[in-house]
Amino acid sequence: MSRVGRKPITVPQGVKIQKAGQEIKVAGPKGELRADIHPDITVEVNNTTITVSRPSDVKEHRALHGLWRANIQNMINGVVGGYSKKLELVGVGYRAEMKGKRLQLLLGFSHPILFVPPDGVKVEAPTQTNITISGIDKQLVGQVAAKIRSFRPPEPYKGKGVKYEGEYIRRKAGKAAAASGAKT
Repeated sequence: MSRVGRKPITVPQGVKIQKAGQEIKVAGPKGELRADIHPDITVEVNNTTITVSRPSDVKEHRALHGLWRANIQNMINGVVGGYSKKLELVGVGYRAEMKGKRLQLLLGFSHPILFVPPDGVKVEAPTQTNITISGIDKQLVGQVAAKIRSFRPPEPYKGKGVKYEGEYIRRKAGKAAAASGAKT
């Protein structure tokens, strides 16, 4: 059995789980999430635990087993504590600013980029070079962070661009370093 999939999920106090057919609904202090579970996966909801099981040891079922156990756990963690990602803008003149509900990014292009976050995700710019993305849906928070990062990913020569907080950018030597080595 899957090591992840076989662990039962404990339901914290204040979280309500409802299962109707293959749909599971998780409600907690921060909000409510729902998901349609794969038809081959069985979910049993008790008062304080949730158990996920699979019909066979086929490779696809093994993969789905751990996936849906992790998805349900992430839903519970989201409605209890929420998720957040932080981005940093590195570069001269690179800045972020909130214009109403939209995020305006100045990333060295000839025009500003206006990003409208989807429902369920809160985007903030506490400083001009930091962006905080938060919400209860882990997948949606990560997707929004990746989308904002994709506007100007960090480049390896000077490290300019939008990067995750704490992300390490591998640096390359520029052509000056290559030219000096070729003169021998």
